[in-house]
Amino acid sequence: MNRRFQISVWFAVVCAVVATAGCGPRETRVALGNRAQILHKGNGAEPQDLDPQIVTGVSEHHIIMALLEGLVTEDPVDLHPIPGVAERWDISPDGKVYTFHLRADAKWSNGDPVTANDFLESFKRMLMPSLATEYAYMHYVVKNAEAFNTGKLTDFEQVGYKVIDDRTLQITLENPTVYFLSLLNHDSWFPVHLPTIRKYGQPYERNNKWTRPGHYVGNGPFVLERWRVNDVIVVRKNPNYWDKDRVRLSKIYFYPIEAGDTEERAFRSGQLHATDTMISGKIPVYQKNHPELLVNDAYLGTYFYRFNVTKPPFTDKRVRQALTMAIDREAIVEKIARGGQLPAYNFTPPATAGYTARAKITPDLALAKKLLAEAGYPDGKNFPKTELLLNTAESHKAIAEAIQQMWKKNLGIEVELANQEWKVYIDSQRTLDYQVCRASWIADYVDPNSFLDMWLTGGGNNETGWSNKEYDQLIGDAGRETDAAKRLELFQKAEALLLDELPVLPIYFYTHVAARRPEVKGWYPTILDNQPTQRRR
Repeated sequence: MNRRFQISVWFAVVCAVVATAGCGPRETRVALGNRAQILHKGNGAEPQDLDPQIVTGVSEHHIIMALLEGLVTEDPVDLHPIPGVAERWDISPDGKVYTFHLRADAKWSNGDPVTANDFLESFKRMLMPSLATEYAYMHYVVKNAEAFNTGKLTDFEQVGYKVIDDRTLQITLENPTVYFLSLLNHDSWFPVHLPTIRKYGQPYERNNKWTRPGHYVGNGPFVLERWRVNDVIVVRKNPNYWDKDRVRLSKIYFYPIEAGDTEERAFRSGQLHATDTMISGKIPVYQKNHPELLVNDAYLGTYFYRFNVTKPPFTDKRVRQALTMAIDREAIVEKIARGGQLPAYNFTPPATAGYTARAKITPDLALAKKLLAEAGYPDGKNFPKTELLLNTAESHKAIAEAIQQMWKKNLGIEVELANQEWKVYIDSQRTLDYQVCRASWIADYVDPNSFLDMWLTGGGNNETGWSNKEYDQLIGDAGRETDAAKRLELFQKAEALLLDELPVLPIYFYTHVAARRPEVKGWYPTILDNQPTQRRR
């Protein structure tokens, strides 16, 4: 693809004249940032890590997008794939072989050239069984990647990655994959600097110290300057980035603020240019008094609960079905979330790349009570002590309390709430150390597969213990199917099965509601809320 792309302003903070008398040392972060081209942004939870091959969360992704760049990147307006480290690529007639041609001036932040071998070694690390990455399955579209990751194959040279020369990388897929180029924008496909990783620990094991400030070597438009835990992550413009002259910002400050009310106050007092979210109680206030500061965009994601199907009573699908049928989703979105979210009666958001699930969950209290009784718990009697796990956030707590009351009122079930900070909560999900837990899923790419392949047996993001051979077969068949209509029909069957088994309880489909100052320019509403920091279009 020999197209040329022009870099546009990314979050270009317009330098406004500050005419407030007596500002002096009391000048706000926003005012200072406007003059110095520094963005101050709320970023949700404290990052789990900044290793692209370890992390799983959205808050980490926003930072990593600034620090690293893959073979392709995203158009800022509609997120279609455009050249990144690869200046162009060729696709074979059968759609299975992609040949990427890397740009000569791509460098790591320490000055080393970015080579095709860097990508190959990064992909090998991603698939090493010892690293136990949740997102290894994102590479399973590549020939023999799954076999290597699961230990069935030990010779990495048989995996479909091939270095032709320093600036040419060839990737061979198992089957034609229509969304492959979009897949490359996921963290799991970003390169890492293996010499640096080896310097600070074992390259194929977790808990390596390479992601700390002063250690981090990346190839993105920014470099890591500071990371104060539970305070701020600061990145500064990378002087070795191949297109540094068109990067407008000098720095970005990411603030890990989990409490929505704290974040809103920081925004209101001029400490943030943009928030990560907006607490539901403030949405009507901004709609009435400051509509120009409130953004409410479509967001391709699902808010849901996981059931740990390895622990009674959730080993019984009748229990899972009963709890799923017994909540009032309309009340949750209208009275608690209040951001235009849609009640979710299936898992994949509607109109995802032409796919809308036909199968639906039907709220039915009478049937819910009947199923619970059949499972041995009439009117909730003798139902075991149950804990609902959630991560720290008032919005999650409010929804959990509402569902807690619905289950008690409708089914006679007592549920206790347990709160954990982000890193502990992520680990509890990963190790199945929970009974029911709050969860959310934002698409990694715009395709129903992003929502449905996560429930494969042993999938890194399954985290429910659920396994179904028929489901696995349907998703596998969809991956091999080249006829678009037939492929979507396989997803229909898979989701119908998922909604019968219900290892998950869908609650609502997301919108992204936040506050943003008018000085911030070049921020486009995208359904994945990805904001490429180098801002191409």
